[in-house]
Amino acid sequence: MDELVRGLLFDGQFRFLAAVSTGTVEEARRRHDLWPTAAAALGRSLTAAGLMAFDLKGEGSITLRFQGKGPLGMVVAQGRREEEAPTIDVRGYVGQNHVDLDLREGKLDVGRAVGSQGTLYVVRREGSTTFTGTAPLLSGEIAEDLAYYFQQSEQRSTAVALGVLVEPSGRVSAAGGFIIETLPGAGEEATAALEKGLLALGSVTEKLRLGYGPVDLMREVAGGEVEIGTSRSLRFHCPCNRERAAGAVKVLGLEDAESLLRERGDIEVTCRFCGARYTFAAEDLSWIFAEPED
Repeated sequence: MDELVRGLLFDGQFRFLAAVSTGTVEEARRRHDLWPTAAAALGRSLTAAGLMAFDLKGEGSITLRFQGKGPLGMVVAQGRREEEAPTIDVRGYVGQNHVDLDLREGKLDVGRAVGSQGTLYVVRREGSTTFTGTAPLLSGEIAEDLAYYFQQSEQRSTAVALGVLVEPSGRVSAAGGFIIETLPGAGEEATAALEKGLLALGSVTEKLRLGYGPVDLMREVAGGEVEIGTSRSLRFHCPCNRERAAGAVKVLGLEDAESLLRERGDIEVTCRFCGARYTFAAEDLSWIFAEPED
């Protein structure tokens, strides 16, 4: 089971959110039939959305949209936290599923796939409050762009690392990452130690491939024990269903729906977030367009 953990480092001078998201990202890859670079881009974004949703104080959601000028078109990831639920749910999609670029320095070139020219949009819904923030994309590499967003839009100093390892077969074999935030009063000595630990950590995906969990990553960064707070499981989950898909058919109007049926034989509605397909035949129109009872 994929896991999210939060806690403190260096005697409470830094707070962290860390995750292993391998199964979640592989499920997204499978559902959308993503090629490697597209899978890495969406996987990093889903991990980040899960971490940020986990950090909400109550019930709510986080939506990230990386709108670049690269071949992916856009990357959208959403994380949702329910008050009593034991899991954080994430879902998302990319503009073009079948994107796989040449490696850059031996790594998947997510930056070029997303594009360094564009904007990151963040929508945080928490209770009855909605906050929208934006920041320009620095590199399209997702983690660097998020760190810049936190600095510019939320005035939070963070270190963000996100990684996805895709095998030659296309399967995702490792995914995860972390967000570390500097808290007020953090000392120079602790900051230097954190920077040293981050450099020594090296590749996140390599550590995940070796079996590191969220706490293992943080212990490696801190060079010792960490103060562990709460944890939750993480999963790819979309709340779409046949009834919601029928609502999309109803928006067409009865005349256009009947025209589509005559032309195609049925009406298919595909959920952008998870790839689920819902098919409606002529006999379904009677209940879709039925007048509500008084």
